[in-house]
Amino acid sequence: MILFVSAECSNRTVIVTAGPAYEPLDEVRRLTNHSTGRLGTELANHLERQNVEVTLLIGDGASWKGEVFARRLIAFTTAESLTKALRTLSQETFDAVYHAAAVSDFQFGKIWLHNAQKSLQTAGKGKLSTDSGRFLAELIPTPKILPSLRSMFPEAFLVGWKYEVEGTPQTAVEKSRQQLQTCRTNLSITNGPAYGNGFAVVDSDGSMVHAKSRESLYEILSSRLPSQTSTSFSIQNDS
Repeated sequence: MILFVSAECSNRTVIVTAGPAYEPLDEVRRLTNHSTGRLGTELANHLERQNVEVTLLIGDGASWKGEVFARRLIAFTTAESLTKALRTLSQETFDAVYHAAAVSDFQFGKIWLHNAQKSLQTAGKGKLSTDSGRFLAELIPTPKILPSLRSMFPEAFLVGWKYEVEGTPQTAVEKSRQQLQTCRTNLSITNGPAYGNGFAVVDSDGSMVHAKSRESLYEILSSRLPSQTSTSFSIQNDS
């Protein structure tokens, strides 16, 4: 009897989150941000070209109109909506999660209006009317998603983003190093006005590689995706 053992590359599966989340003020208005969803969508497309099966979670308000090659597309709205989608997907097995979505940092709490007596009263539900005059809105921080990803996907390669507006390139990169420690991710991507042009790819050991463009960032991220092999056995009778 002869035993043949062969190792074949199996399809890798990843999640990419992209685009903005929003938080409703009332039934017709919302709080959101400037994210277009371009970076996450292009990253998903790049990974698909590398024969990686991508599940793309895309914000309902994403304005990027480029092509989408992801095998599976799931829309989300609020931070809670995105969290629920990720928890559902955590029942499956994924090799990596790239959390590039721009999740709203705040949601609305109580809303008050100024009444005729010039005091505050709680606003009603539905659509806030401008005829009522001035409103006062409470903003409450939304729960962070990135710190919870390690418990959802304990074996996955996790990548987070750190967009910094104020400070220097050095302080921006240091924020990514802190993110790596607190969120237990494998990589943190630094960008924004504080960092300047391009992206810093910060590793869990604190080292950094500069990516001068989105395309070079996609190349680095795809190259860092852990390879996966499957082993198959076949038995042949030598008689």
